[in-house]
Amino acid sequence: MLVYPAIDLHRGRCVRLIRGDIRDETVYSKEPVSIAKLWQLKGAKFLHVVDLDGALTGVPKNLKYVYQIVKEVTVPVQFGGGVRTQALIKELLNKGVRRVILGTNALTLDFLARAIKQFGSSRIVAGIDSRDGKVAVRGWKETTDVSALELAREMEKIGVKHIVFTDIKRDGMLSGPNFKSIKAMACAVDVPVIASGGVSKLKDIVHLKNLEKYGVSGVVIGKALYTGALDLKQAIAAAN
Repeated sequence: MLVYPAIDLHRGRCVRLIRGDIRDETVYSKEPVSIAKLWQLKGAKFLHVVDLDGALTGVPKNLKYVYQIVKEVTVPVQFGGGVRTQALIKELLNKGVRRVILGTNALTLDFLARAIKQFGSSRIVAGIDSRDGKVAVRGWKETTDVSALELAREMEKIGVKHIVFTDIKRDGMLSGPNFKSIKAMACAVDVPVIASGGVSKLKDIVHLKNLEKYGVSGVVIGKALYTGALDLKQAIAAAN
């Protein structure tokens, strides 16, 4: 199981939010590139980078830092947050981003299908953000009536090969992942699922590792790393 250290960007800073609320922000670094290098030094094999400004407004505001990260580290980067056009996907991939996460626009299955056709299923990740089983969009500000599990099944039909699944109520809370919903998502599709939200201790990693047989292929860890509640090297060892 792969561990993805998270780098959430807001106004050029590396921050963490609680349940995606921009009003509840903690700034951990004004040097996101240095954070990326630190996670690489500690053994990260993949980085998970999100433009929070882009997620909220629909237009990425931190691409300068994303491209610097891609240039300065040797490990691959998956990026999301406000990616709403095919042109931007092309730019991101040309700049060296390994995988592009489509969130709000993933609800528009036609857009997702066209992205997969143009760029390949290995380069496009579907981001499903769930609140009480329903899909949330536009930086988690809006909750739809769309079932997260049903959306995942529809995505699988059009060729999605990677899903990042976030339980919003657990994100940034250090209260432990929602293992029940993660297992349900993994069992609903034959697509590898990357779990996100709530990881706070090594026991959480071990529990997620036990879900690997159902299709959980990775875990995104954010606040636990920044607060020191969890050591990245230990997390990677547990995941392996």
